[in-house]
Amino acid sequence: MTTNAWRQESETPSLSEVFRTIAVGNGGTSRFRRFLAFIGPGYLVAVGYMDPGNWATSLAGGAAFGYTLLFVALLSNIMAILLQSLCARLAVASGRDLAQACRDAFPKWMSVPLWIFAELAIIATDLAEVIGTAIGLNLLFGIPLEIGIFITAADVFLILWLQNKGFRWIEALIISLMALIAACFVVLIAQADPVWGEVIAGFAPSREIFNNPTMLYLALGIIGATVMPHNLYLHSGIVQTRAFGLDLPSKREALRLATWDSTIALMFALTINASILILSAAAFYTVGQNDVAEIDKAHLLLEPLLGSSLAPVLFGVALLCAGLNSTVTATMAGQIVMEGFINLRIAPWARRLITRGLAIIPAIFVILLYGSGGVGELLILSQVVLSFQLPFAIVPLVMFTASRAKMGELVAPRWLTGLCWLIAAVIIVLNVNLLSTVLLS
Repeated sequence: MTTNAWRQESETPSLSEVFRTIAVGNGGTSRFRRFLAFIGPGYLVAVGYMDPGNWATSLAGGAAFGYTLLFVALLSNIMAILLQSLCARLAVASGRDLAQACRDAFPKWMSVPLWIFAELAIIATDLAEVIGTAIGLNLLFGIPLEIGIFITAADVFLILWLQNKGFRWIEALIISLMALIAACFVVLIAQADPVWGEVIAGFAPSREIFNNPTMLYLALGIIGATVMPHNLYLHSGIVQTRAFGLDLPSKREALRLATWDSTIALMFALTINASILILSAAAFYTVGQNDVAEIDKAHLLLEPLLGSSLAPVLFGVALLCAGLNSTVTATMAGQIVMEGFINLRIAPWARRLITRGLAIIPAIFVILLYGSGGVGELLILSQVVLSFQLPFAIVPLVMFTASRAKMGELVAPRWLTGLCWLIAAVIIVLNVNLLSTVLLS
């Protein structure tokens, strides 16, 4: 049970319109059915593996360095599994999301900067979604990027419609689009025919990742695109859509089932995340096309290199699905962050349009100044920005879940806390290393 170590009683619950709206059953319900009731939030978190920013970093990494950065994708997956388990633990034990916990635990001079950093991370995420979705519309339907970027603002109506139908509808959309993305990549990987021995070897660590500044930059981008700051806020909010019991045994079971949900979803998402890099390595690196950092360039080269007119279509469909998926999760994360940190509640459509507007401005600026050629670099930069924001979300999360006073009997075990502190340290060291390399170059 939690104690009164929190300074204030929990106020309005996280995502109040869907809070505890999904029944999970009781002792008379089979364990399997209770587990099925918890399936969903993990897949919303796993969307971070497939957002368009992740495509840019993985395409660039595969084309430039072959399968070497698969180790980074695997490492990012392990980091994500551990950190998301802490998010579920915080939500179940305290009844708070990460933003609410920060506002309660820290004075304003700390919580306000953390809120600003979280908002910047969401804007960077939204920037990747804006560009990726616009590129998908351009590849499939020939819509100019400038127009496609503004079309993406209409996604707010889709989200409002789904929220009115119930949270399970949102989860069903996410899982369906993920399945479609997976099906597209199964066909694409089969056509690319990678050397599977080299693929397996790519999951082993390489010293070159740390010695090569360009490779380290892309590695940081992959980490930023995978372990995304907004996912930590998102997961700690959406777990509370489940109406689990509030006694200790029920909370223990809820934590266990929520952790299984996110772990399975993230393992599934690893296959998609790795597939993007494998496709790029097999299609581009092996033929000497090492400078493919632009999504539209990758799309253009797929047909002649793979000898299939279906390949670029599948690539475009998967990209568009990834953009739509990311749109939904970023919207909810933005709501959790704003309401949790500053208790400001505005209409979801207004919140979405503000965030999307802030993302559209730099996207339009880059396209007008550099044309479509600068879009890929902007996507990669947005993911590196996310990586720099990660410690500001990870450190409070580990602090809260390691506190027995705040978590009670559900305090995180020491081995888990230690591993997550190590993850935070690794990310901080990598960021400092990258920053010093850039400044000294």
